[in-house]
Amino acid sequence: MEMRGLMGGFYKISEWIMRLSVTNLLWIVCSIPYIFLIFPVIVAQSSDALMTSLILSSIIAPFTLFPATAALFSVARKWVMGEVDAPLLRTFFRNYKECYVQSMVGGILYVIIFTILIVDFRVYLVKLESLQLISYLFIALMALLAVSLFNFFSMVVHYQMKTFQLLKNALLLTIGRPFRSLSTAIMCGFVVYISFSSAKLMFLVPFFTGSIVAAIAFWNFYAIYMKLQQQAEKAAAAEAEALQEKIDNEGIEFLTEEGHSAKK
Repeated sequence: MEMRGLMGGFYKISEWIMRLSVTNLLWIVCSIPYIFLIFPVIVAQSSDALMTSLILSSIIAPFTLFPATAALFSVARKWVMGEVDAPLLRTFFRNYKECYVQSMVGGILYVIIFTILIVDFRVYLVKLESLQLISYLFIALMALLAVSLFNFFSMVVHYQMKTFQLLKNALLLTIGRPFRSLSTAIMCGFVVYISFSSAKLMFLVPFFTGSIVAAIAFWNFYAIYMKLQQQAEKAAAAEAEALQEKIDNEGIEFLTEEGHSAKK
């Protein structure tokens, strides 16, 4: 029996708190090796310790963080598509296993590109002081690459494609839909900023931040997907109508020619 009124509202809120927190905790548990390596980056006092932690965490990320994030997006996909009662553990771990190789390979390529952009950013910011303004371009490129990474995870759990097709389509989708990409970057960036803005809100990180970001990112991706589907259906309907009209016209011409022949 469905609860209604104020108690029903509290019950639904508590359900969503449970869904978001459990999924977020699963994501963190499956990313523990990466978290152990990235944590010193937050508290690093020296540049040498910072670089060492970044290098080690970047190496381990494709094998831990990226498959866990793909599994996280698989649960977010269920929510966005209306399957809010989908079993969390089964959905998460099934997709963790199924998407492991693709997310790992894609993760390696994304880590390489991110590394190149970060190195270029530091070079222009520190070494080439006269060209510091160019460093902001690399920040924009990293933000764009982050959105394409979200689209990549969304496609991994939504399509059956080869890895390089997913990577290419994720980049094309990000560039081809700039307003959606911007909204994804702003909303996800806002969630991350709020989560790390003060010590009082740091509890969001282990319980909500990852799952909320995944839900927002997949929601934006799914909106693009549905629009493309509608456009494809309209184009197919228009093509079928044009083909039917052509067949009807050819049939009329054939009957007309037959009529002329009979009169002769």
